[in-house]
Amino acid sequence: MLRSRVRRHPLIWFAVLSIVLSWWAWPLYSLDLLPVPVASFGPFLAALIVLAVTEGRSGIVGLLRRMGRWRVGAVWYPVALALPLALSAAAVMINVALGAQVDLSMAAVGWVGILPAFAMALLIPGFGGAWEEPGWRGYAVPRLQSGRTALRAALILGLLIAGWHLPLIVVGQVSWTDILQIMGAVIVFNWLFNNAKGSVLIIMVSHAMNNTVWTTLTSKVVAQPDLAQQAVLQAVVWCATAMILVILTGPADFSRSHPKQEEPRSLRAGREKDVPVSASPDLGRRSHP
Repeated sequence: MLRSRVRRHPLIWFAVLSIVLSWWAWPLYSLDLLPVPVASFGPFLAALIVLAVTEGRSGIVGLLRRMGRWRVGAVWYPVALALPLALSAAAVMINVALGAQVDLSMAAVGWVGILPAFAMALLIPGFGGAWEEPGWRGYAVPRLQSGRTALRAALILGLLIAGWHLPLIVVGQVSWTDILQIMGAVIVFNWLFNNAKGSVLIIMVSHAMNNTVWTTLTSKVVAQPDLAQQAVLQAVVWCATAMILVILTGPADFSRSHPKQEEPRSLRAGREKDVPVSASPDLGRRSHP
C-alpha cells in the first residue's frame, strides 16, 4: 500500500514531494505566467502531506507548534536578524577591498524599504524563501538528525536544498555559486535551529532577513559588474562561518549546551513496525536511550 511505503520511507517521499510541489511553477514561468520557476512553499506542503499520512493530526499540530515557538531566549532574535546582515556586509567589504565599485547612496534607499520587504518575505507564502523552512527545518532536520550527527544531517539536507534550487539556477535568477552558499547556510541555520529549541519561527525570520538584505541592499549597493564576484564572496563567507561554528560547537549537536533536535524514538519505532503512532506533543524533545 502507498501509505505503508510512505511510513517506511518518509524522508524520501518528503524530498520527492518537495520537488514536485515546487517545480510545477517552472512551465508556467517559461510561459511568463509566474515571476519565479519554483513555488517556495512546496516543502511546507510536502511536510504536511507526509505528516498526515505517517502521524496524522498530531504530527501536523507538532509542526505548527514549531512554527509558533517564539520563546527561544531573547538573544536568538537579534542573532537571527543580524547574522545575515553581518555576513553580507563582510562580503561587501572584501569585495570593495578587491576593487569592486559600490554606490553608498543606494544604501539609504534600501534601508527605507527593508522593513516592508522583510515583512512580505516573512508573512506571505511564496513571496520569499522563509516558507521553505517549515519543510526543511521543521520536518526534515529532526528526522535527519535522528541517528546521525548534526553535521552529516546538514550535508544531506544541503544537497537536497541545492537540487531543489536547480530551476532558479538554470534560468539565471541565482548564481551557480549559490550551491556553495546553500551548503554553508544549512549548517548555520541548523546551528541556530538546534540552539533556539527547534523553533521554525526563528529560522523563518533569519531566512526572510537574508533574502531581504540581498534584494534591498546588497544587490543595489554593489555595482552590476561586481555582483557576480559578490555572490562568490558571500558563498565563501557563509561557508567560513559554518566551519567556525562546527569547530566551536562540535559536529555532533552544533551546540555545547543543547542536544540536537531529533524525531522522538516512539515515532521511529512505530515506523519500523509499520504501524501508525501518535506524535509527541513536542517534536523538539530529545529521546534518550
